[in-house]
Amino acid sequence: MAKKVDKNPNEMSFLDHLEELRWHLIRSTLAIVIIGCVAFVMSGFVFDVIIFGPSQMDFPTYRFFCKAATFLGIESDFCADKLPFTIQSRTMGGQFSADIWTAIWVGFIVGFPYVLYEMWRFISPGLHPNERKHSKGFIFVASTLFFTGVLFGYYVVAPLSINFLGTYQVSELVLNEFDLSSYIGAVRTSVIACGVLFELPIIIYFLTKVGLVTPEILKKYRKIALVIVLILSAVITPPDVTSQIIVAFPVLILYQVSIYISKVVLRREAKKEMKSKDAGLKKT
Repeated sequence: MAKKVDKNPNEMSFLDHLEELRWHLIRSTLAIVIIGCVAFVMSGFVFDVIIFGPSQMDFPTYRFFCKAATFLGIESDFCADKLPFTIQSRTMGGQFSADIWTAIWVGFIVGFPYVLYEMWRFISPGLHPNERKHSKGFIFVASTLFFTGVLFGYYVVAPLSINFLGTYQVSELVLNEFDLSSYIGAVRTSVIACGVLFELPIIIYFLTKVGLVTPEILKKYRKIALVIVLILSAVITPPDVTSQIIVAFPVLILYQVSIYISKVVLRREAKKEMKSKDAGLKKT
């Protein structure tokens, strides 16, 4: 029986790389589907506790802001007994469709570290041993940033958005009766968008590695980045200044961290060049 011979990544053809990528994508998709199936079976918990959590006034975020308002002696909508809106499904297959898609998104969020792992398995053979050594914590750091963003989106952005939009009325004659898909979309956008935004340091790391970004560029366009962050904050939050500042603040901190990361990457690259030059001089 012939033994399977592992192919050298440097000797693989374009089609071989595509085949390798295909299997990584298949395994990632299977992981998402399996976790999604578990989420579908546990749909009662997923919807009642997680998805509809920010629509209940006993949600931790509302309790925190209510206590803060009480301590400061001011009135607040966060201390209300109930949010003045209802959630309903207006189509025959609305609830079933929402259940399926929510399970898929839960599968993606929970399975994110494994998806990263599969991506890393595809990319890492093309890196130098030294680069692989310095990137060992990639999956852990990227996953931690993503889940931090997800939690920030769920416990800060989503409840602020739901509370603002759910209590906003142009007239008392108009009732807030939100469609199920609209409500889930608001929660999903807040969670996923914040998870992706918090990946900024990882994105800057790779952009610096390929030479597209430098600390000088990041500093030069800091003001433009501030405007972009505020625009993104306005997109994923309700149209009030407080919510936008709450979202923009951690992203700006991550931007500053990204500048530092870019400096570290360039410093390491410079050291590697110096070592290679010294090695070349010794050989001559």
